[in-house]
Amino acid sequence: MLTKEMLVKYAVYMPSKNLVKKFVPDGVYHIYNRGVEKRSIFVDAQDYRVFLNLINLILSPKNTLDLADIRIQNKSDSVNLLAYCLMPNHFHLTIKQLNETGMTEFMRSITNAYVAYFNKRYKRVGSLFQGTYKAALIDKDEYLVHVTRYIHMNPLEINSKLKEYPYSSYKYYVNDNKPNWLDTTIVLEQFKNSKEYEKFVNDHKIDSLQTIKSLTLD
Repeated sequence: MLTKEMLVKYAVYMPSKNLVKKFVPDGVYHIYNRGVEKRSIFVDAQDYRVFLNLINLILSPKNTLDLADIRIQNKSDSVNLLAYCLMPNHFHLTIKQLNETGMTEFMRSITNAYVAYFNKRYKRVGSLFQGTYKAALIDKDEYLVHVTRYIHMNPLEINSKLKEYPYSSYKYYVNDNKPNWLDTTIVLEQFKNSKEYEKFVNDHKIDSLQTIKSLTLD
């Protein structure tokens, strides 16, 4: 289990309130945002499915599409999604941007489209997210694997069986049926096989999750 000192070290690579983004080609980032006033951004299963479908539309190798009057531009040539977890009032993503603007364009596309959907469905106006997303550059593979573990551990708060949580990429890391818009190879190549990664995640105790949250999330 990680010590408190090690957790603080890894926390440097988690999003923080006043983080300055460094936009670099081939940079890997941990992205985080939550609902304004910590409100729910996913109310039911349909909301989760819509968000994931937007990822599919934006990152699958397809042409530009129109979805319910929302124009979706494909970004499969500028962003690779490495990991994700959607929680009731926040989300985590780990992405690799292939050019200097990939992350910005991807996040603008997905958040604008989702907010338009959400506001229309729930007959509301205004911001849904708590300001601009936060992003931390991850410049070492040793930190990347810990970041993905932290992301995949998030559902422990509401579901003790991580592989059964439907709105996380973890199930695709321990099985072989991943979608074409998710790239697990960068992380899994650090392990002998997916079983070793599963053990790596399961060995991390929930108190470490709470410690990291207290150090990183505003």
